[in-house]
Amino acid sequence: MEVIDYARERDLHVQAYRDDKLIVERDRPEAHVYANHAGMQINVVGDLDQAMGPTTPKLVIVSTTDEIEPVLADARRRWQGSLNVATSVPEYLEFTSANSDKASALAFLCEQMGIPREQTAAVGDGRNDTSMIAWAGLGVAIEGSPSEVIAAADRTIPGPGHGGIKQLADIMVG
Repeated sequence: MEVIDYARERDLHVQAYRDDKLIVERDRPEAHVYANHAGMQINVVGDLDQAMGPTTPKLVIVSTTDEIEPVLADARRRWQGSLNVATSVPEYLEFTSANSDKASALAFLCEQMGIPREQTAAVGDGRNDTSMIAWAGLGVAIEGSPSEVIAAADRTIPGPGHGGIKQLADIMVG
């Protein structure tokens, strides 16, 4: 896959999932950072391309924020229209199908449950939340989110420990 080659050429750690397992080609510190954060075990494979299957939901490049930001811009240009490229946290750059993002997941769920879009709310702080926030009837970004997340939102709320959830509850019930 092109993303794997892209990461290899730049000596970036890239990983995938297969059958709910975290798979990597090399046992690198970045893999341990992600595995500890996600509560998963690392599974080292000989060739990530070969180890991925038809149900691999995403690829993730894990690095430092300083390294991810320029890669994000380049990857978005390179795969515009063919892949969604976004950060979930500043150190994780995620690649998913262009037809698979949080907005399409929320739309699918609403359709299945008979909930009108106007009656939905979505809250997020990562670039991978942007489409969902923009799609929802009420899109909310956490203060301090990347500018594109805030731009997609109808409003912002303070982050954890600063009353944001109470503000959101007041908005939704009042």
